[in-house]
Amino acid sequence: MAFWVEIATGLLPEEAAAVVGVSQPVGARWFHNAGGMPPLDLNKQPSGRYLVFAEREEIALLKAQGNGVREIARQVGRDPGTISRELRRNAATRGGNLDYRASVAQWKADLAGRRPKIAKLVSNPRLHAYVQQRLSGQINRPEGTVIAGPATGKWTGRNKPHRKDQAWVQAWSPEQIANRIKVDFPDDESMRISHEAIYQALYIQARGALKRELILCLRTGRALRAPRARSRRKTWAHVTPEALLSERPAEAEDRAVPGHWEGDLIIGGERSAIGTVVERTTRFTMLVHLPREDGYGLIPRTKNGPALAGYGAISMKNALANSMATLPGQLARSLTWDQGKEMSAHAQFKVETGIPVFFADPHSPWQRGTNENTVSIEDGWITRSVRLVLATRGDSREY
Repeated sequence: MAFWVEIATGLLPEEAAAVVGVSQPVGARWFHNAGGMPPLDLNKQPSGRYLVFAEREEIALLKAQGNGVREIARQVGRDPGTISRELRRNAATRGGNLDYRASVAQWKADLAGRRPKIAKLVSNPRLHAYVQQRLSGQINRPEGTVIAGPATGKWTGRNKPHRKDQAWVQAWSPEQIANRIKVDFPDDESMRISHEAIYQALYIQARGALKRELILCLRTGRALRAPRARSRRKTWAHVTPEALLSERPAEAEDRAVPGHWEGDLIIGGERSAIGTVVERTTRFTMLVHLPREDGYGLIPRTKNGPALAGYGAISMKNALANSMATLPGQLARSLTWDQGKEMSAHAQFKVETGIPVFFADPHSPWQRGTNENTVSIEDGWITRSVRLVLATRGDSREY
C-alpha cells in the first residue's frame, strides 16, 4: 500500500522502493508485475471492520512484550476474539513456531481477502479471439482465410520496445475494438468489453488473458502505465515559466476561437522524422517536412554534435516557421507542444513568426489531445519501421 501511495505521488519505482524500505529490484518487480497500476483503490478508506497494518504492528509489539490476548485487545481497542483469531491465522510458521510479525500477518490477510475473478477474456474464447485478432492486426476474409497481421520483433523489456519493432497499419486500438464490437454484435451482450479491460489484460500478465507481446501492436508502444503525477516532475531547462501551458490564453481551452495549434514530432526508422501541427477548432492538419541536413551520413555521429537528422532545435524551428508563416494572423495565435528538446528554439520561433509556444506538462498527452488523436490515426498508416521521408516540399500534405 505504502509503495503505491508513493508511486501515485509521481516517484519512480526505484525511488518509491527506497522510501518504503525495500530494495530497488523488489520495487521494480512490484511495479512491473502490476503493469504500473495499483492493485487496490488508494482512495478507499478503511471501514474499521478489519485490522489494518498499524494495528498489526501494535499487536506484534505487545505480543513481544509478553502481554496476553485480553490485554492486547484492551490496548488495541478490539474484541479479544479478533486478537485470538489474528494471532492464530496470520502468524509466521516458517520457523516451526507461531511467531507473529506484522508484515507477514498483513501479507496473509491480503491473500485471504482476495476475491479473484476470472477475466472476461479468459472465460469467453470468442471474445478473446475477436480482441486478439484486431490487436495483432489479424483480419479474416469473408471465406475465413486469415490475413496475417504485421510481424513484430522480440521484446522482453520493461520500457517501450524499439521503434522499429512496433507493429503498425492494421492493428486496432483498444478503444476502437471496444466501440466496434457493439456494431458487429449488437444483440450479443456477452460480446462486450471496455478499452480499460483490454489495457489491463495487456499490462497485468497475472490475469493470463492476452500475450504481452501484443503491446508491440499498441500505437503508443507503452509497456506499462505511467502515473499522471509524474507530470509534476522537473521540466527541461528550455521550458521557461512564461511558456507553461497555464499561461496559454484561456480562449484556447473551449476551442471557440480558431488559430490555436497543437504540434508533435513523429520519429521513424533510420532517424527519419516528420512534424505534425493540428488546429484545435477545425482539426486542420499539416505535415511538416524535415529533410536531412548537409553532411548527414558523412559526418560521424558524436555526443552533443550537430543535429543532422533533420529534427534538431534549429531545423525544427526553421521547418515550422516555413510551414506556419503563411497562415493569416487570426489563424496563428498559439502553438502547444510537448517538452521535447526539438522545440528548444521556441523563443526564436516566436520572434520570427509571432506565434507563442506553450509546453504541456511532462507525460500528459491529454493536454494535447487533438494532436495525439490525429497522430495516432496518422501513425497507424505511416509505418515507424520505414523512413518517414517527404521527398520535396510539395509532398507535405494538408487535411
